[in-house]
Amino acid sequence: MQILAVLWRSGPSTARGVLATLPDGKQRAYTTVLSTMQVMEKKGLLRRSREGLTDFWRPAVTKSGVLGPFLRGLVANIFGGDPAVAMQHILEETDVQEADVKAIRKLLDAHKPESRNVVKMKGKGK
Repeated sequence: MQILAVLWRSGPSTARGVLATLPDGKQRAYTTVLSTMQVMEKKGLLRRSREGLTDFWRPAVTKSGVLGPFLRGLVANIFGGDPAVAMQHILEETDVQEADVKAIRKLLDAHKPESRNVVKMKGKGK
């Protein structure tokens, strides 16, 4: 997920470029990151193109295509299906600034849950 996050944020990059910008700051060997990216390519998550002697990597999947199912599973399996509990933990466990609270409040005000429920119910044959 961190590799995808780097590529979604920064665009096409070399394996060394990805290694240098992984968000957790852990020390990793170049070969570890490269091997992981090669496996991700085989699984259809990344694409590689060669420019001269350099390989550039890019995501083969969209952020929403990966994060949507991931977050739904996280809320369902870790937080008992309760998005409010998930949000409570996010707010308690991360460094949330006043600007973040304002942005979250704006998203909540704009959210229309009744329209999503109708779509979900239709999809389940109800």
